[in-house]
Amino acid sequence: MALYIFAVILMIALDQLVKYWAFTSLQIQHTIPLLENIFHLTYVENRGAAFSLFAQFDSRWIFVLLATGISIGIGIALYKGWLQNPLGRWSLVMVAAGALGNAIDRVIHGFVVDLFDFRLIHFPVFNVADIFICVGGLLFMIYFMFQHKDTPKQGKTITNETSESDTHE
Repeated sequence: MALYIFAVILMIALDQLVKYWAFTSLQIQHTIPLLENIFHLTYVENRGAAFSLFAQFDSRWIFVLLATGISIGIGIALYKGWLQNPLGRWSLVMVAAGALGNAIDRVIHGFVVDLFDFRLIHFPVFNVADIFICVGGLLFMIYFMFQHKDTPKQGKTITNETSESDTHE
């Protein structure tokens, strides 16, 4: 469990360092084209949820509570060993780190700092925490669809044998 906590702290630190740079340096320039009209670093203050949804409401504390609740749930799942392999566990570690990274922004600034701007496909501007959430969520879906096995309930046994009445007509 300590390894997962350490990993979450490192991921949050990476996210916060990038956002700090954006807040202190990129904000002044507003945008830096790395590949003109394809990929820019652009300072954006996101006051809503993903892709600026609900930005017209002051819903930051709802998002902070939601991120905290999700992270606590993930912590419980990791502690109880509900995830059966490393892919499942690490995917949720990434989701928790991303959720907490954005929650920190909401508490400190009242908004989330976004900066990665893919202009070629007109994709919403996003940040490191968003990458953790999306990649972690995708990996969790892969884990759940292809690797998670339902465990039989206590007291029930599953057999492939047919009963005697099934074999006689």
